[in-house]
Amino acid sequence: MEIPLIDVSGFESANPAERKAVAAKWGKAFETVGFASIVGHGIPELLLDDVYAKAQQFFDQPHDVKMRWHLPSTGGAGYSPVGTEAVARSMGEPLPPDLSEAIQFLNCHLDDKPDNIWPESPPNFRETVEEFVLETATLERRLMRISAAALGLAEGYFEPFYDQMTTKLRLVNYPDQPDEPLPGQLRNAAHTDFGGFTILRQDDAPGGLQVKFPNGQWVDVKPIPGALVINAGDLIQRWTNDRWLSNLHRVINPPRGLTGSTRRISIVLFTGPNPDTVVSCLPTCCGSDGKGKYPPINATEHVRERVRQTFSV
Repeated sequence: MEIPLIDVSGFESANPAERKAVAAKWGKAFETVGFASIVGHGIPELLLDDVYAKAQQFFDQPHDVKMRWHLPSTGGAGYSPVGTEAVARSMGEPLPPDLSEAIQFLNCHLDDKPDNIWPESPPNFRETVEEFVLETATLERRLMRISAAALGLAEGYFEPFYDQMTTKLRLVNYPDQPDEPLPGQLRNAAHTDFGGFTILRQDDAPGGLQVKFPNGQWVDVKPIPGALVINAGDLIQRWTNDRWLSNLHRVINPPRGLTGSTRRISIVLFTGPNPDTVVSCLPTCCGSDGKGKYPPINATEHVRERVRQTFSV
């Protein structure tokens, strides 16, 4: 079993059959697994490499330097040291904190940008991050057009919900583990994501991403050169009335006893609809009575509450 690989560039074709084929593959991936790896996404590899290098340089700094950018917040902008977050708490699981550190930036694609916290080092950090988020936000809007087609909606259906879309860029460092983790402690415990689609660029270090398949088996998400990993969050599952899955995933620990570094760095962009969006059952996903399984919910309130639980360590 593997995560589906989809070349999304075909959706830009003038050939209706090719566009339809891409939408069909997309729909099947999220109906069955909730994950897909994509190529043909249009994000320059040089830009991805630059963001990765900037993240590595930031995390290489001494702890006291990184802590200058720490805010005792609950999932907002800034640096979060190891031991701050326990994502399993958002699932009601009282597990130990995750073995990762991160720095986050909010809504860098918007003209009216929020007050993010920009480290002084490495050089050109802000420019690189903002360029990447702008490119990736454009990709996300393409993915929503594909999603609309896959769900039997007009391609532009989601555009009014995404003209002021939300983004959170999360650069994550999973450091080496010289000490044995606590029982049940992982780099990132099993959880679902909270919002819309998540866009991930992972590396190939040991101790990587796994997805729980419907048969209960945990399956590795293999790094594919040039590919990005996409998964649906809880709001997508609610919007589609459980037609598409917000699936459990985790980042496991590297095997004990490996020689050399097992450090892992991930570039993660969480996306969601406009902050005031009320998510309710899509017209093509409701039951015969025209109703959905879930009551309408404000997108921002839903995500904020799930994040608050994550930081209740």
